[in-house]
Amino acid sequence: MKLRTLSLGTIGIAAAVVASLQAAGTTPPPPVFSNPLSITNPYHPFVPGRVKHFETQQGHTDAEVFDIYHTDTRTFAWNGTTVTCHILEEHEMEDGLVSEISLNYFAQADDGGVYYFGETVDIYEGGVVVDHSGSWLVGGPGPGDPPGTATATTPGLFMPADPQVGDQWKPEDLFPIVDETVTLLRPGVTVNVAAGEFEGCLLVKETSQLPGTKPEKKWYAPGVGVVKVKAQSEFLELVATTIELPPDDP
Repeated sequence: MKLRTLSLGTIGIAAAVVASLQAAGTTPPPPVFSNPLSITNPYHPFVPGRVKHFETQQGHTDAEVFDIYHTDTRTFAWNGTTVTCHILEEHEMEDGLVSEISLNYFAQADDGGVYYFGETVDIYEGGVVVDHSGSWLVGGPGPGDPPGTATATTPGLFMPADPQVGDQWKPEDLFPIVDETVTLLRPGVTVNVAAGEFEGCLLVKETSQLPGTKPEKKWYAPGVGVVKVKAQSEFLELVATTIELPPDDP
């Protein structure tokens, strides 16, 4: 199966694509963000003020994850202009205690793709922040960001506008700080989780070059986003959301 690579970074671009672009004397154009807060991509929607609740099992540990869609925003300087991003907070808990809180920044380009401008991470032990591993931002940290936050020069493609089977893209491309490659395995999948049945889902596989990471499969439902994640000894599913779900067929 031939893969189409949609990453902005040269690391993630297939050699054949690079050769073709060089022969033509062109480079991939950067995305344009005329209305970045209007996220209409069905597989990664953003509805300010909404919440998604997941339950997860990691080995023998039961945990919960809350995705909180903030109403405030953050603006990044990039490519000679500014891009305003939505903020998605991921709030992870184990045994009733906070284990990690991250703030993630997203904007939609004019082509319909959703781009990832980075995240800041607080890792907790015993109610105290002990680490910020995995923090990175386009343009680098600003006031109030964790010390040691890595600087990225370009946003990563989080969800293409029209993903096709075999397409490959990189939401995170800043090795050895963060690294993630996504491959679309199958569209049109039906998924059953605690929150209900979702049709027309994308099934993707995520891999990473980072040591100790394991491949994951994720299911993205139209109008909702990710609803299920499965990896070795790990399982996560959506159990409730305040996002308005698509109506059931009569």
